[in-house]
Amino acid sequence: MTYNMTYEAPKDLLKEKVILVTGAGNGIGAVAARSCAAHGATVILLGRTTEKLEAVYDEIVAAGHPEPGIVPMDLSQITQPDVEGLAQALDDNYGKLDGLLHNAAILGDRVPFEHYSIEQWHRVMHVNSTAVFLLTRVLMPLLQRSDAGRLLFTSSSVGAVPRAYWGAYAVSKYAMEGLAKLIADELEQTSPIRVNIINPGATRTSMRAAAYPVEDPASLKDPEDLMSLYLYLLGPDSQEEHGRTFNAKDWGSRTGEDRGRSKVPE
Repeated sequence: MTYNMTYEAPKDLLKEKVILVTGAGNGIGAVAARSCAAHGATVILLGRTTEKLEAVYDEIVAAGHPEPGIVPMDLSQITQPDVEGLAQALDDNYGKLDGLLHNAAILGDRVPFEHYSIEQWHRVMHVNSTAVFLLTRVLMPLLQRSDAGRLLFTSSSVGAVPRAYWGAYAVSKYAMEGLAKLIADELEQTSPIRVNIINPGATRTSMRAAAYPVEDPASLKDPEDLMSLYLYLLGPDSQEEHGRTFNAKDWGSRTGEDRGRSKVPE
């Protein structure tokens, strides 16, 4: 059965909300940051390349949206003290965190397991899994101060079912989904924080181009096409959604009643 449901985020959906977006310098992260700002949020732009973050910052400010913050941070190198310093800065400047969108990731090589570089394995796992744990663990007290905290993980189809030759990327996304489900289970009855996972599917990004170099990018959806789902899950309208995995390709064909079927299986 097909449904023709679309979610239109109110213009002030995220007014007075503080939302941190990792990987905010390009791709889905940059578009999500701009979209959140356009709906009233003060966005914290976290990424590796300062110039890219500054470009997103300039776009947001030029559009007249709330002034974002910039956090240059290489997730392949971050340690507990780095994240604790970030938490203190957020506390000093904002006093809370209403949303944490885990979007940053690196692909690594797609080769047989027996040929996978050990050094690269450690780097991919640190960015895609360990850094996600560190940020979530240390920033959780700030999320707990929000009356509608949102913890959102960007995953992949290989995060649900690991695929041959995808190496550390598949394993790291699988681990990230496990972390998200664990946190969701722990917070279900104890916190207003809502925890969910998005699989954006095939999207026109530089990572997709690296993974599928012969694919026609014109055949893929733009990151902008995903923003209805991201805004929904970051905003107060998603209060009933928790511990769920959302596949973006199905989003436009689901009603409110049908959404419940996406609950993470036991």
